[in-house]
Amino acid sequence: MKALVKTDFNFPGQQSVYHGKVRDVYNINDELLVMVASDRISAFDVILPKGIPFKGQVLNQIAAKFLDATADIVPNWKIATPDPMVTVGIKCEGFRVEMIIRGHLTGSAWREYEAGCRNLCGVALPDGMKENQKFPTPIITPTTKADAGHDENISKEEIISQGLVSKEDYELMEKYTYALFQRGTEMAAEKGLILVDTKYEFGKKDDKVYLIDEIHTPDSSRYFYAEGYEDKFAKGEPQRQLSKEFVRQWLIERNFMGKEGQVVPEMTDEYVESVSERYIELYEHIVGEKFNKANAEDVAARIEKNVTEFLKK
Repeated sequence: MKALVKTDFNFPGQQSVYHGKVRDVYNINDELLVMVASDRISAFDVILPKGIPFKGQVLNQIAAKFLDATADIVPNWKIATPDPMVTVGIKCEGFRVEMIIRGHLTGSAWREYEAGCRNLCGVALPDGMKENQKFPTPIITPTTKADAGHDENISKEEIISQGLVSKEDYELMEKYTYALFQRGTEMAAEKGLILVDTKYEFGKKDDKVYLIDEIHTPDSSRYFYAEGYEDKFAKGEPQRQLSKEFVRQWLIERNFMGKEGQVVPEMTDEYVESVSERYIELYEHIVGEKFNKANAEDVAARIEKNVTEFLKK
């Protein structure tokens, strides 16, 4: 059982490839994208030294499920999943803005609020809120997609005035974002979960706006367990989370937060195995189905065969 940490495919019609932190994206004839969800894992903007078996399959299959489950409300880029770790879809021109939507005050938004911020990305926040408190209605806090470094917070007004996105396109993305979050919230509730916050990316092709990339996975979303939420909130205790927070915590306990001079702690085979099991647990909880491990003997050869066969159709 080996993790797939590097890909170097040469698919029919391949024009270029982009290697992200976790995903490798192959451009086919400037028409299609082949997105491979690798087993790489990143935390604190650093790619960790070992991959996690089945992580790519978990993320790809969760995203595919939610893209299919929301296709009636928003057109999306997905055409097919020819391999458990691969999605093939329409190549769109991505907007340079990420739509982050928050149902609760937590994470970076809470840290800013605690430091005295009462206006987040142009959204006014009332005094007296507590950590993990639910907003009366979800708020959208967009960020600009940075080529290098961290994404920056930005308001709707700034996005439109700077010409990053037209008013018409932005308002459509906004409408889609609220609708997707509503659907994601309902689907999470059926599984005893709260969808706390998430991000969506959109692109355009032939003047039509599409949802692109992945949605509602533990890498792009934060989930709380619904059971015990009210009780923990009332007591000011941390919520039980379903996300990759457990990896961040493990690193923090070993004095690693991605800062200069810090060394990534050793990841033993046992630890890697335990993370793999946690990701499979995440899948089963979010999707509500048993996870079927794909044949992991030679993952790269399997992907190459499956994708090549699909592209030749």
